[in-house]
Amino acid sequence: MRGSVTDPRTLTGHRRTRRNAGALAAVSLLLPLMGGAAPPLGRPAPEPPDSLQNAFTAAAAQFRVPQSVLLGVSYLQSRWDTHGGAPSVIGGYGPMHLTDARTALTTAPHHSGGAEDPRGDEARRPLRPSAALPDDAEIPARLKTLVSAAELIGVSIETVRADPVANISGGAALLAAAQRDLGEPLSADPAEWYGAVARFSGADDTATGAAYANDVYEVIRTGARRTTDAGQQVTLPAHPGLRPDTGQLRHSGMRTATAAGTECPATVSCEWVPAPYARWGDDDYGNHDLGDRPASQSIEYIVVHDTEGGWEGVIDLVQDPAYVSWNYSLRSTDGHVAQHVRAKDVAWHAGNWYVNTKSIGLEHEGFLASPDAWYTEAMYRSSARLVTYLAAKYGIPLDRQHILGHDTVPGATAASAPGMHTDPGPYWDWRHYFELLGRPLEATARVGGGLVTILPEYTTNRPVFTGCRTRGEPCAAHGSGAVRLYSDHDETSPLIKDVGLGTAPTTGVNDLSSRVSTGQRFAVADRWGEWTAIWYLGQKAWFRNPARQPAAVPASGSVVTPKDGLDSVPVYGRAYPEASAYPAGVPAQPLSPLPYRLPKGQKYVVGGKVPGEYYYAGGFATDAHRVVVGKELYYEIQYGHRVAFVRAADVRLSAV
Repeated sequence: MRGSVTDPRTLTGHRRTRRNAGALAAVSLLLPLMGGAAPPLGRPAPEPPDSLQNAFTAAAAQFRVPQSVLLGVSYLQSRWDTHGGAPSVIGGYGPMHLTDARTALTTAPHHSGGAEDPRGDEARRPLRPSAALPDDAEIPARLKTLVSAAELIGVSIETVRADPVANISGGAALLAAAQRDLGEPLSADPAEWYGAVARFSGADDTATGAAYANDVYEVIRTGARRTTDAGQQVTLPAHPGLRPDTGQLRHSGMRTATAAGTECPATVSCEWVPAPYARWGDDDYGNHDLGDRPASQSIEYIVVHDTEGGWEGVIDLVQDPAYVSWNYSLRSTDGHVAQHVRAKDVAWHAGNWYVNTKSIGLEHEGFLASPDAWYTEAMYRSSARLVTYLAAKYGIPLDRQHILGHDTVPGATAASAPGMHTDPGPYWDWRHYFELLGRPLEATARVGGGLVTILPEYTTNRPVFTGCRTRGEPCAAHGSGAVRLYSDHDETSPLIKDVGLGTAPTTGVNDLSSRVSTGQRFAVADRWGEWTAIWYLGQKAWFRNPARQPAAVPASGSVVTPKDGLDSVPVYGRAYPEASAYPAGVPAQPLSPLPYRLPKGQKYVVGGKVPGEYYYAGGFATDAHRVVVGKELYYEIQYGHRVAFVRAADVRLSAV
């Protein structure tokens, strides 16, 4: 969503949660944390590069948890990053992602904020969902593990939040508590900790617990090695022959859930929580439209969102016929998936009717910017498996012009462009996400070529953003996949302006006017020393691109430029048919160019060629629904931060 500054004091959800059989009670038999209080924050000298590894070793020995299990769980939570003590999108702290959800609460669910019409169909009255998330919910146990961990190791909550050593010890204590609660010994054999790992996830059903535990054990089998965001070198040696005792899950006390009716890969935990197709009020219905995709029209896009709300409340909202819908929700703590709308049907989520009718929407539990914005490895992996499955099933290319963020969906018209949403935001790690998709972003051409792919190193790339908590105030330093654009090869020069927004550019976390995102491809317009210029929103836009720490790599692909004799051509936010293609009874939709032009001499990278299409769904009864396909063809292009469309008849295509 447009991640406005939120009130952290109010609870996100309102459903009374089931009793979590995996909730971990304090266990008095566990030893208190050795060494007393955590070392003071803000040490004058940097930590030795192996201090985090030593912390895992010490905690594993103290709480009699196999070190491989502790490292594997932490990797699936945070990839061992500390994030400078900042919480995740759902209030999880430190390498063990210990949760304190009171720090990540909001009153503005995703589609209830901003000016965007989630349906985005001009043929119908604007849809302005206004549902709020009531504040009377009980916080589920999976969102308050930090409190339990602090009690177990005998230190303050603040220490477990801020100090990685205490955080790791707290995670080890929770694992040991889960093992004891299952009646299992504190064995040195990692194969005998499967049930405790499943419990640690916070899942309340066996399928989700098993999916999480299987991921942890896969990490342990293959091993891992990386340098963390704090410069720490952590290694988990591979245990290729490890076979965990999966039978422990039968005695876990978790409920049994079924994936019946879902469209999910077997590698994720998935359940069917249907969004209602029902009448409400006098002449309204919701919260999606029935369709016959891909027979009636192809599915071209997957749109990545964040929920701007907690799981329980968001699941309630998608079941409200007066609200809106999306196809899938993904939970932060364990990667659990709920499907709400079948792929054949059209969910209302992207704010652009053309994109809605050609896409599948995924909502990821979390917040764009408040209080911080790092997403768990468990959710990244689950999302990547789901996207890989859907892309293969529907022939969707795995690139940034088809795997869209909500922030890259264009406004359908000039009027709607300023109100479009900006999630999942600059802190979503697209580079890592595409690695998990099996399509790592990398150079595809020689240095000095005509195209580039934006590809900064996420951890070390830390552009300044403002407005995460307080309007105008700097956000916490954070890794990012975003790169800022200037009007000249100088960071003191003005930022690039987006004329479609009608406002001066800023460094605001929701201001997309002057930044590009990892994986996006652009044509090179110029070079100057360590600076590269690209064609962007009809302008020459500059960014720093030093060879020692590049923000972009050479790319190949096809581009379009205006045909000879044309000074410029219009740019569109949707690919609609020509007026003559509409049959009787279906109102012709205006092409409505956006307030942009593609000038001669400029080049923009092509994502694909598509026919003009419009799905007419004017009411609850489906007998009058029609898919109109025209003869007019369009190219999808990467025009600015968002994608856009140009008429094929207006431009010339060439390879670069």
